[in-house]
Amino acid sequence: EIINSTNSTTNSTTMGKGGRASVPITEPIQSSSSKDGHWVSPYNPLDPKAPKLPSKGEIKAVIPKECFERSYMHSMYFVARDSAWAVGCAYIAYQTLSTDVPSNLLSMDALTWFLGWNTYAFWMGCILTGHWVLAHECGHGAFSPSQTFNDIWGFVMHQALLVPYFAWQYTHAKHHRRTNNAVDGESHVPNTRVEMGVSEKLERHSGYAVIHEAMGDGPFAMFQIFAHLVIGWPLYLMGLASTGRLAQDGKELKDGDIIDHYRPWSKMFPAKLKLKITLSTLGVIAAWVGIYKACVEYGTLPVTLWYIGPLMWNQAWLVLYTWLQHNDPSVPQYGADQWTWVKGALSTIDRPYGIFDFFHHKIGSTHVAHHLFHEMPFYKADVATAAIKAYLEPMGLYNYDPTPWYLAMWRVAKTCHYIDGVEGVQYYKSLEDVPLRKNGKKID
Repeated sequence: EIINSTNSTTNSTTMGKGGRASVPITEPIQSSSSKDGHWVSPYNPLDPKAPKLPSKGEIKAVIPKECFERSYMHSMYFVARDSAWAVGCAYIAYQTLSTDVPSNLLSMDALTWFLGWNTYAFWMGCILTGHWVLAHECGHGAFSPSQTFNDIWGFVMHQALLVPYFAWQYTHAKHHRRTNNAVDGESHVPNTRVEMGVSEKLERHSGYAVIHEAMGDGPFAMFQIFAHLVIGWPLYLMGLASTGRLAQDGKELKDGDIIDHYRPWSKMFPAKLKLKITLSTLGVIAAWVGIYKACVEYGTLPVTLWYIGPLMWNQAWLVLYTWLQHNDPSVPQYGADQWTWVKGALSTIDRPYGIFDFFHHKIGSTHVAHHLFHEMPFYKADVATAAIKAYLEPMGLYNYDPTPWYLAMWRVAKTCHYIDGVEGVQYYKSLEDVPLRKNGKKID
């Protein structure tokens, strides 16, 4: 799907201004997937006819001013609404389910017990993701006009979900500042061909390239989904996956450097944030102490059924959103020589999430607006998105993929594995297109 080009040029990295790449590192061509009906981003920065990108100010000018007005009452209404849903879900589970494991695991009672608790975990996790999004709004300053008020509520809601509020507030802000920056980005920073174990001659020699060959295309895609949705979030917080390539001081990380979200002295954070990082870490420790005491008091299984199960679904949702809203084979990733803030923000993708838009405050279907103006409250994002779409779409600068999210997830898991390098304009490539080794055998 991708062809290589050997030249690159340097472009300014002025924050908040648009730009256009003149010479590519890698260039997308019409792929078989687009012929099969898959969505393709309308913007190609390598096209000589690519439109000049508008500035952030020019985009903001088309959005009604009231979209930026924040309300204590409006935001707190959604806290109350989501909390009512959570209480209702817990009440139904309490009235209909038992934490005692059925004596006969092969009985209909056991099947009902298993399905019942999994149904509860899914929907409670879905509801709690609404709280997570609200806390995320607090971190951005979009929850209310007072950042102190925002931080209090954000801290409570995020720490209850084992999120180190102030630490993630900082790294998520960097994710917004450096969206789709292959060098200085944060979260879901793409691996390079070399990091995946593929040589310049497209020969597999180690790492994920060899694992992919051993597993086959479909099983590797399932492994990708498992790695992202099940273990991806804790690994990211521990600094073991998906972090950026640079420390907070701009220096390249060395082999073995771990930039986690818990240590106040982590290279992830500037020294001035040590107190806040400490508070976040202490909050997480306090939450785990509470979980331990609950396990001692009520048993490990009840705590797992009531809390850990929903928490895992909550973490799966938040990783899914950050994974799908910025990744597609047709959406560019930029090296430092080509990246600008507007380029990164306009690489965001809006997707439809059906009923989950209601529970998750449309974070996935209005994500373009959110990345352009993170200070905008989510309950005005619909209006802003309509204005942004009307302005950007005629220029071919608005990304909306109508593919159902579960199909988009499968496609991204199969096609977005690595980029060639961290310079110029790059597009995701798939290990499925890398030749097998001499004794390799393709497995679908």
